[in-house]
Amino acid sequence: MQKLLTPPVDGLKPVLVTGTPGPSPPPMPGRSSAFTTAFGCPREFLGNRFVYVVISSRARGLSIGVNMNPDQRCDFDCPYCEVNREPPVREKSLEVDVMAAELEETLALAHAGRLRDLPAYRQAPDELLKLRHVTLSGDGEPTLCPNFVAVVHTVIHVRALGKFPFFKIVLITNATGLDLPPVRQGLEFFTAQDEVWAKLDAGTQAYMNRVNGPDCSLEKALANILSLARRRPVVIQSLFPLLNGCEPPPEEIAQYVQRLKELKERGAQIPLVQIYSARRPTPLSDCSHLPLRSLSRIAQTVRNDTGLKAEVF
Repeated sequence: MQKLLTPPVDGLKPVLVTGTPGPSPPPMPGRSSAFTTAFGCPREFLGNRFVYVVISSRARGLSIGVNMNPDQRCDFDCPYCEVNREPPVREKSLEVDVMAAELEETLALAHAGRLRDLPAYRQAPDELLKLRHVTLSGDGEPTLCPNFVAVVHTVIHVRALGKFPFFKIVLITNATGLDLPPVRQGLEFFTAQDEVWAKLDAGTQAYMNRVNGPDCSLEKALANILSLARRRPVVIQSLFPLLNGCEPPPEEIAQYVQRLKELKERGAQIPLVQIYSARRPTPLSDCSHLPLRSLSRIAQTVRNDTGLKAEVF
């Protein structure tokens, strides 16, 4: 049998893994399962506690991630979230020293080409195994990590040691914690090459309640994005799921595009809008992947109505 290891990426061929997978143990919290999912390649922790690797379509290749929230703390409750919060967590906090050692070991593994020793990556094209960035992400909202500043300092220190080629750092966030003093302090150490990817899944509070949870504030997320994007470019990441078989209503997409337009008109620097959908199985069966034609239509509307660059992943 054949399985898609990673979804097609612009200009790259999808990777196929052949063969029949054997039985796999149940997924551990914060760990990927041993088999490739139908939606894309799962994270692989390589035996680490906090650092993982994944082939990411939005990164256009290999991403090394730091799980900032092993405790799974998040202020969103998205139906498309792949994190299973029912089993007890294995780690209650991120240990920075352990993370630093794991990051160095994983960087060495990637740059030595030894990821090909893993069955999932044996047939991957060379361009998909090139390191694109190190992400601050994980099983919750990374800006809620209690030692956010220490993590940023440590990752930057690993980069500054010069043992490996320069790598970009990307913070992937739902934007609600961007105004927290430790987060603002940590982001001051980002270089111009580093990036912030901020979530915006809705154009109205009512729809945000559906796709991100009833306790989320669209007004706060927009204010935080605008505040940061006036100082440095912010990539917008927008996930549109198929909920109970229903696509986002046209009027909601119109409001979403209007929010982007308002951000731009008020001085937000938005170099890219990422349009994508749920890729991996979620604990909730009523959430699935939005068809490519629908994602493409949303992206084209963004381009036409805002003049922003929008890509489908």
